[in-house]
Amino acid sequence: MGCGCDSLASSGVTGLREVITSVGIDIGTSTTQLIFSKITIVNTANAISVPRIEILNTDIIYKSDIYFTPLINDQDIDAEKVKQIIMDEYKKAGMRYEDLKTGAVIITGESARKENADEVVEALSDLAGEFVVATAGPDLESVLAARGAGTDKLSEDERTCICNLDIGGGTSNLAVFRRGTLKGTCCLDIGGRLIKVKDGKITYIFHKTEEMAKKCGVEMHVGDKADPVYIRKLCDAMADQLAMAVGIKDRDSEHAGLYTNDGKPMDLEYPVEGVTFSGGVADIVYNSEAGSDPFRFGDIGPILGDAINANPDFKKLKRWPAKETIRATVVGAGSHTTNVSGSTINFDDGELPRKNIPVIRVKQEVEDDLPVFEKTIAERVQVYESGNTGEIIAIGMSGRNYGHFGDIQRLAKSILRGLKDYKDRPIVIVLENDIAKVLGNSIKMYMNQDGQDQKLICIDSIFVRDGDYIDIGVPVASGHVVPVITKTLIFNH
Repeated sequence: MGCGCDSLASSGVTGLREVITSVGIDIGTSTTQLIFSKITIVNTANAISVPRIEILNTDIIYKSDIYFTPLINDQDIDAEKVKQIIMDEYKKAGMRYEDLKTGAVIITGESARKENADEVVEALSDLAGEFVVATAGPDLESVLAARGAGTDKLSEDERTCICNLDIGGGTSNLAVFRRGTLKGTCCLDIGGRLIKVKDGKITYIFHKTEEMAKKCGVEMHVGDKADPVYIRKLCDAMADQLAMAVGIKDRDSEHAGLYTNDGKPMDLEYPVEGVTFSGGVADIVYNSEAGSDPFRFGDIGPILGDAINANPDFKKLKRWPAKETIRATVVGAGSHTTNVSGSTINFDDGELPRKNIPVIRVKQEVEDDLPVFEKTIAERVQVYESGNTGEIIAIGMSGRNYGHFGDIQRLAKSILRGLKDYKDRPIVIVLENDIAKVLGNSIKMYMNQDGQDQKLICIDSIFVRDGDYIDIGVPVASGHVVPVITKTLIFNH
């Protein structure tokens, strides 16, 4: 039997309030940490209206200690030690795995490029509860860090355009928000642990960093003495490159090669007017400790932080304090990954939760031309399935121009015609417009008429992009909505 209530008022749950528990686990280049949050969801509609379930607030109830990410060697994370850290922190927090409803495990920065990153997530899977996702990727990390730093809210309150720079051990993740709306993300291979130092000598240097030093006229190799003067020259160049990424300095010929995984610079529609900083290096940017040992953390983080703090281009922008610095990404992961669907949803019992569903997003102009729409989704599904036979795929669309019952029925027929070769798997539809219940009922009616026995998951009030992956959780709020996590990139090696 499908679920998708027309009204909560008839069920006596107007003003419904439910609290669910979320975990965020961040395994970064330098540090590993976690938080637990309580997410409060409420029905904000009145007694005679269609219910409108929204996230009211999130409260962090526990922050773990911050640990150095345990490594076996330069190529591998020590999965068992990471697992032990997480298990110990669960005990300290008095948290059980079965208490968790949502959240994220993210492997970030240089750690995402480690050879056994997938194995680490697998090792943590039994600690993840019923609905915790394991994700990593520069775009997602940039957004989570900015939200954890409070940049999105700050840009909305101040009605301006602000860039958060999350500068960690292996990468710098940038996200620009204008008046609360995300305008761009990017990630550069610039970070505090791309050179490691022990007993005054360089013990590790990332290959791009070594090349960058050479272009600055400085030769640096493993085994060399760590000279603060030469390293400051390199860090000044890194700060310049970050200024180029923000759009406050002209980009040079070397700039394009510094983006992680051959990524692209942000195409900034609006000039950045202010900055926030998060990540481990941010504490140095905000609180420079002149005269302290520059290698006190066994890396170049303090020197890089001082270089950014002194950079003349960054001095031109207003600098705002971040709500979180070193904890920004994990706070974002634990408190800002989750959305809730609309209340007019439609799904078959036993089909949830579902994780890591790839999304095929249909453009608006295609969606409005049903013959083209059918052909497009048939072709897209076929192309996607080469090598992925049997995988569940979600169709993302706006549904904006389907407000009348007859139009929705025609859309239902087109979806089924476009998916005629998509067999033996649930049909998953993700809509922006709140028509999921009616569309779902129409799809089921036509499937029954044709003797078709496919399961259905049809949700609304969720925006997805082509190439996203989504996780759909078990129903909450008395079964009237489902938590949804949208992931822009997964394991972007």
